[in-house]
This record gives sequence, structure tokens and C-alpha cells, in this order.
Amino acid sequence: MKRTANLLLLLQLLLFAFQPISSQPWDGVIVTQGDYQALQAIKHELTDPNGVLRSWNDSGSGACSGQWLGIKCAQGQVIVIQLPWKGLSGRVSEKIGQLSALRKLNLHDNFISGMIPTSLGFLPNLRGVHLFNNRFSGSIPPSIGSCPLLQTLDLSNNLLTGIIPESLANSTRLYKINLSFNALTGSIPVALSHSPSLTFLALQYNNLSGSVPDTWGGKEENNFYQLQILTLDHNLISGHFPPSLSKLGKLEEISMNHNQINGTIPNEIGNLLRLRVLDLSNNAINGQIPVNLGNITNLTQLDLSQNNLTRDIPASLADLPKLNSFNVSFNNLSGSVPFSLSEKFNSSSFVGNLQLCGYSVSTPCPSIPPSHNIPALSPETSKKSGGKLSTRSIILIASGALLGVLLLLCSIWVCCLTSRRNDSKAKNGQTIRKASASAGEKGAPVSGTEVEAGGEVGGKLVHFDGPTVFTADDLLCATAEIMGKSTYGTVYKATLEDGSQVAVKRLREKIAKSQKEFEGEVNGLGKIRHPNLLALRAYYMGPKGEKLLVFDFMPRGSLAAFLHARGPDTPIDWPTRMKIAIGAARGLSYLHTSENIIHGNLTAANILLDEQTNAKIADYGLSRLMTTNANSNVVATAGALGYRAPELSKLKNLSTKTDVYSLGVIILELLTGKSPGDSMNGVDLPQWVASIVNEEWTNEVFDLELMSDANNGDELLNTLKLALHCVDPSPAARPEVDQVLQQLEQIKPELPVSSGDDGGD
Repeated sequence: MKRTANLLLLLQLLLFAFQPISSQPWDGVIVTQGDYQALQAIKHELTDPNGVLRSWNDSGSGACSGQWLGIKCAQGQVIVIQLPWKGLSGRVSEKIGQLSALRKLNLHDNFISGMIPTSLGFLPNLRGVHLFNNRFSGSIPPSIGSCPLLQTLDLSNNLLTGIIPESLANSTRLYKINLSFNALTGSIPVALSHSPSLTFLALQYNNLSGSVPDTWGGKEENNFYQLQILTLDHNLISGHFPPSLSKLGKLEEISMNHNQINGTIPNEIGNLLRLRVLDLSNNAINGQIPVNLGNITNLTQLDLSQNNLTRDIPASLADLPKLNSFNVSFNNLSGSVPFSLSEKFNSSSFVGNLQLCGYSVSTPCPSIPPSHNIPALSPETSKKSGGKLSTRSIILIASGALLGVLLLLCSIWVCCLTSRRNDSKAKNGQTIRKASASAGEKGAPVSGTEVEAGGEVGGKLVHFDGPTVFTADDLLCATAEIMGKSTYGTVYKATLEDGSQVAVKRLREKIAKSQKEFEGEVNGLGKIRHPNLLALRAYYMGPKGEKLLVFDFMPRGSLAAFLHARGPDTPIDWPTRMKIAIGAARGLSYLHTSENIIHGNLTAANILLDEQTNAKIADYGLSRLMTTNANSNVVATAGALGYRAPELSKLKNLSTKTDVYSLGVIILELLTGKSPGDSMNGVDLPQWVASIVNEEWTNEVFDLELMSDANNGDELLNTLKLALHCVDPSPAARPEVDQVLQQLEQIKPELPVSSGDDGGD
């Protein structure tokens, strides 16, 4: 029990960034008159359409006994106001400053407007202010900097204007400031760069100007300063990149993209050995890429695109072992791309550099032309070749003509057989030919990566590897059963003549790229093999533009159906659910780290299960085959289903963190048994789970099937904590999928590394 209580506290830490008051019995002390009057004033100025504050209606005797929703007390004084996701509007009364013992104010994800109360600065015990995702306006009160114990200030996604007060740095315990997605102006206060406790600083999507302070780290040792996350992107910041940032040895992420930063990237940046993300794209940075960047072995994302960088790409970058996202496009770089980088990343990472070569077939590096190895044709030889045909040539021509006649007769015979077999198939059920309205001709069986031409009617079948051998005719004449439809197209279960089954996805018309681009991308996808990724075995392009993708058939269907379409007599135990979660994390980790692919549409519907319930992620990389408009529709669909990260409602840029959010929703789905599309009082699944945990009823979150085994308690709580970390509203606060996988494997270490094949059998 003691261990479980500790895990509950960890969950609260994750949600609110400091240790809350634990759920203890009421001490019997009635709320003070001053606190009672302040609460009544707060209720009076809030608009409560859902009636959540109905419990605040007696003389005050129930305020501290747990009868007033969202209120916690100690010794008759209010210490917590906790009312997130309650649909509240109106404004927060200045009378809140009378709650002298208040430690935490949590009103995030409501519709509250008006000014942030200046009286918050009168609260000496205030530790956490969580007002994000509301409609607060006006400026940030400088008085908030007078709270000596303040640890977390999150005012993100409001309508705040004015400058960032210098006084915020006065609190020596402040470790998280999130003011992103507002309309703040002015410069970044220099005082913030002197704050040793500050760990997380998020100021992105404002109108900040001036330069980034170059006073980070002071004269102290590197380990004295705690800053790990610095996000300043999408502002109007100018000046040079500050070299003093290199003193902050704990920095893991620097994001300054979409600003007006100029000058060069300092060589000292190579000292940031913990750095995982460096995004300086869309600025005016010049000079060359520092060779010392190759020292940062933890670097996973490097984006220097849309700048004025010159010279070559340092060979040291090719040795970064964890680099899975790399972009230097649209600069003035020259020379050849290091071979391993050109192999790992596609041309979009390098385009827009006119003097850069070696990153694609169309941009070869110039080579020294061969010297006189091939003799020129002599005049005498030319004269001889212009003479009469020899007897041998005549015989060869005649033989060729005879062979052509024989081939024509064979073709007519094959067509007759094909027609007869199609008539027979039509009696048994729909065929892929009918379903896709396409056609093809029979050719020789193929294996490995081979191309089969479509003959008279046209079309092309391209095989990769796999256990099932079939021809274009076999595929197009297979009996087809519709399994589902999506934004990408329709999926069929195709039963071939020999009884084997494959899954065929027919892409919707006019959503795929041109044939040349399509073939280039799909051939790359066909080479991807991992035990937790659904293998692409073949594709077919018809003469009228039809496009079919052929995959392994998964007999147990999707995770969504496995969880939500089963009967009451088919329970799913915790080890099975955990196995699925780990499998999905492994597959997603491989996509991010080895293939540089962001899924962008990860849902329970496209995680498929084989006979041993091994998870296989489907639909990965399909965005590479589609037009931009088609991909926008896919992102919108994911949002409707409840898997889309919240930042995508304003931004359309997918990232590894948006995939991690989707994975977190899927893990919550496995824990709760609830579908993200279900109605939960107007909130989505992550919000519903967080609200239950917030009210300290954590056990109510879990699927009842999982509560029958008491031995699972610690694993469930640890997994829930991890899932809530994945669905953090701030992308910067989410872990990378490698970290998620590592923690899942630590929670359930006895699961094998791989429970299925490698996807390539």
C-alpha cells in the first residue's frame, strides 16, 4: 500500500509539477470567515453553466470537509483550488488574494477571461499557477514575482499582451515558466538567464523581439544551472545566437525557429553533450555548420533549414548515432553530402542548395571523365557496316519473325484461359479486379523484388519479399471482402486461388502523387522490415491510374476491434495489453530512429494484431505517397477520432512528439478500456483520465477487467503515469518514443524483445 501511495504522488507530480496535498481525513476545522467570503466572491464572478459549483452553497461548514468541489484545506484555510475542465467562464475575483494559505491555483482548460488577478502576488505560500488554455487578457501582473515559493507558472494559450515582467525571476524556486501561444511583446528579461532553478522555459508563438540574452550560466559551474528546455520559436527575435548557452550543460532542447536570428552558430555549441533537439530553421543565420556539432552524440533532431549557411556539410554529422531528423534545405551549402546522411535521409533534407550534390540520383557529384579508353569508330568500319545483309543476318531476321508469330498465338491462348477463369470467379464472389475497377495480365511467378508487366492491357505489379507468391492476374481475380474504409482508401481481404489471404488497400483516386514520385516513395516503403510493422509485400499500378498496396493479412484485425468489439465473455488480461503497448512502441521507435518516418495518423484502428496478438503498425509512410491536401485530411480525421495532439489544431506540422501523443492515447485506451471517440462529458480521453486522477480516484480509471489481479497494481500505476506524460499538452514536455519504450520495458521486463517474425518472411 505504501508503494502504491508513492506512485499516486508521482502521478500528481506529473500533472501539476509539484507535490500536492495528499488525501487525508478532514482535520475537523471549519473554514475561516475570511476564506469563506473570498470563495463566495470567486464563485460570484465565475459563470458556471454546468453547475459544478453547486456544492459551494452552505454557510461554509462543508468547504473544508470535502463537500465543496475542488477545494482543499488545512487548519481551516484553503490551500488548493482545483477546477480544470469544468466549462467555467467569467473572471477570477481579486478577492482570491485573501486566501493567504493558498498553495495551488488550477483552473486550466476553461473559458475564463479578464485580467489575471494582481492579488496573486499577495500569496506568500503560492507554489503553482495553472491557468493555461483559457481566455485571459491584459498583461502578466509583475506582482506574481513576489511569491517566494512559486515553482510553476503556466499561462500558455491565452490572449495575454504586454511584456514579460523581470520580477518573475525573483522566485528562487521557479523551475517551469510556460507563456507560449499568447501575444506578448518586448524582449526576453535578462534576469531569467540568471535563474539557477529554471528548468523549463517556453515562450514560443508570441511577438517577442530583441535578442536572446547572452548572460546564461553566469560565472557558476555548468551543473549549477538546471535549464533543460528552451523554446523561443515563432517570434520576432533578432541578434546572434548566444554563445553563453553552451555553459548550460543540462540543456536538452533548443528551439528558436521562425525568428530573425543572424550571425553564425558558435563552435561552443558542441559542449552541450545532453542536447537532443536543435532547431534554428527559418532564420538568417550565416557562416558554416560547426564541426563540433558532431560531438553531441545524443542529438536526435537537427534542423538548420531556411537560413544562409555556406560551405559544406561537416562529415562529423554522419557519425551521430541517434540522429533521426535532419534538415539543411534551402541554404547556400556546397560540396557533396556525406554518404551515410544521403542514405539515411531523403532529398527533402537537402534541396534548395544549388551547389550541393550527391543526395539523390538527380544531383550526382561531378566525376573526372574517363580518358581515351573507348576507341572511335574508324571510317573503314563505317563503310563495312553499310554493306549488304549477310546470310546469317537474314536467317536471324526470319527466326525473329517466326518467334513473334508464336508469341502472338500464345497470348491469344492465355487470354482465353483468363476469360474462362474470370467467369468462374464471378460466380463465387466479388473480385479485386471488380473492386478496384482495374485490369492486368498474367505473367511468370516472381520472388524477391521483381516487376511484372501488365501485358496487352497495361499495368505493373511490383513484388518485394514475402511468403505468398502471386501474379497480377491472381491478385485482380481474387475474391474480395471489404474490411474497412479510411481517408486513404478501401481495404479488402483478398483470397487468392490457392486459398492464401492478403490485405489489399486500394488508394482513393486523385490523392496519390504522380507516378514517378509514387514509385520512388513506395519502393522505399517496401524495403522496411520490423517485427512490429505491417510489411508491404507488393504494389500494383493499373493502366487507368489505379494503385493497390498488398500487405500481410492480420487474422485478429485491429486493436480498436480487439478492444471494443468483443463480447463480455472474452476478457483481455494485463500481460496481453502490455505486450501490445510495448510492440507498438517498438514499431514506432524504429520508424522514428531508423527510417526517419513520422506516422502522423497513429490510432488503434491501424495497429493490427497477428495470431499471437503481436502489434503491427499499419499505414506508416503513406503520407509520402499522398498529395499535401490528402495528408491534411488525414490529420483532421485523426483529430475527430481523439488521437490528434492539441498543437495540431493551430499548427499543421507533424513531429515525433505528435506521434508520442497518439501513442499515449492508445496506452490510455489499453488501460481504461475506453475508446477516445466515446463521449466523456465533453472532454477527451486524456482530459477525462487526468480529471479522475486529479480527484484522487485513480482506481476508477482502470478497466474493471484489470482490477481483478491485485499483483498488477504497481505496473498499472507506472504505465498510467507514463501515458499521462506522453499526452502532456506541451510537446516539449513529452518524452521521445525511445524513452517511452525504455520505461515500458522497465515496467514489464519479462516480455521478450520480439514475439513475432521480422516482417520479412
